[in-house]
Amino acid sequence: MGASARLLRAVIMGAPGSGKGTVSSRIIKHFELKHLSSGDLLRDNILRGTGFPRTLPQAEALDRNYQIDTVINLNVPFEVIKQRLTARWIHPASGRVYNMEFNPPKTVGIDDLTGEPLIQREDDRPETVVKRLKAYETETEPVLKYYQKKGVLETFSGTETNKIWPYVYAFLQTRVPQVNQKASVTP
Repeated sequence: MGASARLLRAVIMGAPGSGKGTVSSRIIKHFELKHLSSGDLLRDNILRGTGFPRTLPQAEALDRNYQIDTVINLNVPFEVIKQRLTARWIHPASGRVYNMEFNPPKTVGIDDLTGEPLIQREDDRPETVVKRLKAYETETEPVLKYYQKKGVLETFSGTETNKIWPYVYAFLQTRVPQVNQKASVTP
């Protein structure tokens, strides 16, 4: 096992709708990394898209099991996230996601492929979004401080994933020198 087998254990943090999923998939694509997660709690959080760790005890538990190399924090203004999330509509049967601002369906409220109605998840309604964002901020502030004290926190600020991504990419190139290096990213 040479250097190419080295693991990069990264945590991607950010409020709901900040672009964690998009950044994760780009990391996998551009660095040919394996999106690895371990443990039922972690897997469950990923499946539900709730993000992990969200609390200080979770961060400490994760640290006991894995040496976290870096924490990528996506810092997107709440107003931007609120607009982004409330514009999101889904086709429940397929999971297809539409965004009224940048990926709208051909006919408002109707899935492009099936012609079936789209729904807005309870989580994406404006009043719910505000509650979720406030809860996220309260819950994760101690987690971010914890990682900052450990010296592994890297914060990337912006309003669009496409504008934040080049900085995340450049940062990761310093951590994963060879683009084809096999490594592990824990979302």
